[in-house]
Amino acid sequence: MDALILSCGTGGGHNSAGRAIAEELRRRGDRAVMLNPYTLHSPRLAETIDNVYIRMAQHAPHGFGAVYKIGDLYRRLPVHSPVYFANLAMMSALRDYLAEHSFDVVFMPHVFPAEILTGMRRHGFDTPKTIFIATDYVCIPFTEETECDAYVVPTPSLINEFASRGIPLDRLYPLGIPTSAAFSEPESSDEAKRSLGLDPRKRYILVSGGSIGAGEPETAVETISALTRGRGDVGVIVVCGNNEELFRRLSERFGGEVTVVGHTDRMADYLRASSLYFTKPGGLSSTEAAVCGIPLVHISPIPGCETCNAEYFSERGMSVACDMTEASLASALSLLDDAAARDAMLASQRREIPSAAAARICDLAERLVRSPERVPRGLLPA
Repeated sequence: MDALILSCGTGGGHNSAGRAIAEELRRRGDRAVMLNPYTLHSPRLAETIDNVYIRMAQHAPHGFGAVYKIGDLYRRLPVHSPVYFANLAMMSALRDYLAEHSFDVVFMPHVFPAEILTGMRRHGFDTPKTIFIATDYVCIPFTEETECDAYVVPTPSLINEFASRGIPLDRLYPLGIPTSAAFSEPESSDEAKRSLGLDPRKRYILVSGGSIGAGEPETAVETISALTRGRGDVGVIVVCGNNEELFRRLSERFGGEVTVVGHTDRMADYLRASSLYFTKPGGLSSTEAAVCGIPLVHISPIPGCETCNAEYFSERGMSVACDMTEASLASALSLLDDAAARDAMLASQRREIPSAAAARICDLAERLVRSPERVPRGLLPA
């Protein structure tokens, strides 16, 4: 099977989901090409689109929330959104690329490429089979504007929400959010600590602002390190992602008191080495934590889909939501010494989050490619 994965860097989760699909396809011996479609117009355009999101998420999250609300309002109008029409400008570039490169299926862990492919179909262009992969625990705005052969949603309990937005029920597949195989490996906590050079005698609290270092990780680290100061059995790790300014600032402030990590491709190891994880509620990062099996505390959601992610997880006992007050952070830290609460949370994660999502999604793709019909009917088992 020859597969194209179209994604964007507006947050690291979309690309991480795309890479997980590529990893699984290549493991099977299939060909996988991953591409930001806007690079077909110009690399500068792709970079600009990604950076606008990243800077807003890092420095003006409430501005992002306002944009999200505007997108939600368009759902009430009987017209396509400006996002749809803007993406029509990419049709000719993607049409030419597909004419030169043969693919059986296109995976899209981002709604923007799905808008482009939808426009192409509506204008009469031939396309491969298309699979949209939702990377948040909510049907985000503009999803219902697209026409894909299949829509992969995170869990069975979200089927009705996507269907209520107009997505055909027989195209919805509750197969999960794909994560790299590294997050499912059976490595023990002690093994992970040794491989990272961490003290095997300590229990570690991991703090992250996602791949872009957004949210309020600095505030969280400041309070958590103060609350745990003097406890020789507890260490604090903060992962700053691609936020170099945050890495520099935290390194200067906390020195050897906190383990400060920049961009890393070993997030699975840091999760396994830790006993408690504080992070903003990105859909992909939350799924990675649940697949890895770590007690999860959600902090500082970017208004919009991350608010929904935090609610979805906390309502089902898969995480606790925490504001940035000292009292709230101290309450969340009590999980460190509450084995029963931790075990209950991990049991909820195992119950709610589908396993082996990347493999299941690739199974679906093979079925789509083999099917004589454009869209297979019925739901695959989760």
